[in-house]
Amino acid sequence: MSQQPPRRHGTRKPYRRPQKDPVRVLAFEALRAVDERDAYANLVLPPLLRKAREGGDFDSRDAALATELVYGSLRRQGTYDAIIAQCVDRPLREVDPPVLDVLTLGAHQLLGTRIPTHAAVSASVELARVVLGDGRAKFVNAVLRKVAAHDLDGWLERVAPDYDEDPEDHLGVVHAHPRWIVSALWDALGGGRAGIEDLLEADNERPEVTLVARPGRATAEELVAAVGEDSALPGRWSPYAVRLAEGGEPGALDAVREGRAGVQDEGSQLVALALANAPLDGPDRAWLDGCAGPGGKAALLGALAAQRGAALLASEKQPHRARLVARALDGNPGPYQVIAADGTRPAWRPGSFDRVLVDVPCTGLGALRRRPEARWRRRPEDLDGFAPLQRDLLRQALAAVRIGGVAGYATCSPHLAETRAVVDDVIKGRGGPAVDVEFIDARPLMPGVPALGDGPDVQLWPHLHGTDAMYLALLRRTG
Repeated sequence: MSQQPPRRHGTRKPYRRPQKDPVRVLAFEALRAVDERDAYANLVLPPLLRKAREGGDFDSRDAALATELVYGSLRRQGTYDAIIAQCVDRPLREVDPPVLDVLTLGAHQLLGTRIPTHAAVSASVELARVVLGDGRAKFVNAVLRKVAAHDLDGWLERVAPDYDEDPEDHLGVVHAHPRWIVSALWDALGGGRAGIEDLLEADNERPEVTLVARPGRATAEELVAAVGEDSALPGRWSPYAVRLAEGGEPGALDAVREGRAGVQDEGSQLVALALANAPLDGPDRAWLDGCAGPGGKAALLGALAAQRGAALLASEKQPHRARLVARALDGNPGPYQVIAADGTRPAWRPGSFDRVLVDVPCTGLGALRRRPEARWRRRPEDLDGFAPLQRDLLRQALAAVRIGGVAGYATCSPHLAETRAVVDDVIKGRGGPAVDVEFIDARPLMPGVPALGDGPDVQLWPHLHGTDAMYLALLRRTG
């Protein structure tokens, strides 16, 4: 008989080094920066991508995937949290944040992209091995295999409350918004279920990159020609707007590098144009942007003022933001000045200006498409923190404008506590002296823009106008 070789019991596979995937490591680093430093992805991601490209690790497809992983994970974080919570053996708050970031990235690949299931799980486990270690990678593997058991619709049927029993919570889980924000947006929007669902879904879509051609310095036609008609379209509403196709690089355009054009949401353009075109009684020589940082509206106002021979004063409280304003206005053909000053303690005499704009600090609930992490970071009590400042800035704006002049109150939030409540309190003297003003109907000053409501103020919406949810009230001082 031939002798059989002895069996080797407990043979282990040789250790394999984890394979570093530059795309997923970069996405993880971006999520960690957002969590640890309260950073915003739109500020964190570009330098990470630039460094990766310079290192030769990335091409345009890699950059697109990394961007999708970061923004998709942040937008749908609340939904993914609800799903992951069903797949772990402990409360979600007891899962280490770096582990939860890897799980969220994995959940987004499984439920929010077309990446095949086996590839999404294996890539996420490999990422965990690189950034967390082999021990926690096993935990990630076990959880994501449970997540992979259902598609997104199947999970939503399991984790979302019934709409009829709790509509706000249902919409919050399905559309990944905190309940309090769902309720606030619904109050501001009015109407039934279809409208609020359209709005919440629009918040989860990637916004277009929109350029502004600064009047007298560039034209929309010039920008379209420079980008190419296959990659650029005229704006929907603003005559100075150009919309870029996905992946467009604004910084590659000469007009942007030279400051003749810039990146600016079309809603912000409409606000500046409405103020500039509001009817005045008397001269039109001096304009004020009282909350000018980071400079987009100031640059557009400065260009418009220059065409009329008017001078612009751009004031911004924070010195570093005032420097951004100065950079945006550099090369403006007309007279302008940039100062670092507190708009609630004016550095100018009362009644000095013909037109005044204050785009006040706010919760930013109107720009959740661009800053998706803000929805998870903001709290209802933040409204109380902004309220006194918003009212003070509007009061000082009305004091700064002469009788017959126009003041504009703008905010990138549709929350009623930051829009109509502020304007009503100030003009009716709640918390301060009453002011003699009359409303100017802002709707005719946004020609061609539909669904602007009953007026005289205007609320723009992502799902109706393709813009950030900018609010504008125009007030003429009468005494």
